[in-house]
Amino acid sequence: MQFALIKAPIAPLMKGPHKSERTDEALCGMTVEILERCGAWVRVRTHYRYEGWVNERHLCFDRCLVRQWTNAPKAVVLQAWADVLDAPKVQGHLVGEIPRGGLLSPAGEAGDGWQRVRFCDGREGYLWGAFLGEYRTAWQKEEEPALRKALTETTRSYLGVQYRWGGKTPLGIDCSGLCSMAYLLNGVIIYRDAHIQPGFPIHEIGFDEIKEGDLLYFPGHVAMYLGDGRYIHATASNNCHGVVINSLDPRAPDFRADLPGKLTCCGSIF
Repeated sequence: MQFALIKAPIAPLMKGPHKSERTDEALCGMTVEILERCGAWVRVRTHYRYEGWVNERHLCFDRCLVRQWTNAPKAVVLQAWADVLDAPKVQGHLVGEIPRGGLLSPAGEAGDGWQRVRFCDGREGYLWGAFLGEYRTAWQKEEEPALRKALTETTRSYLGVQYRWGGKTPLGIDCSGLCSMAYLLNGVIIYRDAHIQPGFPIHEIGFDEIKEGDLLYFPGHVAMYLGDGRYIHATASNNCHGVVINSLDPRAPDFRADLPGKLTCCGSIF
């Protein structure tokens, strides 16, 4: 197997090579498995088991760097969009940019709130330390109450972000991108698209069992339940074009009449 690193801030994953539909976005610092090549396009599989075609200009193929990055400590970017500068001061020159969900490797403290970091392709610079969080790859059963709260807080951090088909960053995000990123940022890999997929931790539950952090599935659409009959989702219909909160209660001012009757199932990892 051959692997590569996403070196661009955002690498669109396309349904096919050349001009085709965007189905996902891989983020800076993610490792992908190379499956196939077609000219300047490479079919890859992400660590969360999603496949698509990415242009080779977004990838770092250096095997030494891939090996080093595999073993390097990592932190995840929590800021919507962050600059990495060549000096620990706001006047520093830009080394690179990275969105929420991208990965960097801490490379020693710089002091005064700044963190020295390294990109997967070896570039180094300084980032405001508060923009980084723990890179989690697992969760424990006893963490359920805290994880449920963290999931809903994470989705709320995208409120107002525009809708983007195949997107999953604060520059633009779709319904399954919102839900899968909320879980990914909290150490849980769920299926990227808007349905329950065998082999992933989401399993079907009854509507009377849903709690905050669980998912509501509709035809071609998914939302996260917030509790008290409210849910958050990325939508491009019903006069909305982004991440909003709606209610399942017909008496509520933010009730959305076109969705409750189309609910196909509810899902949970718990």
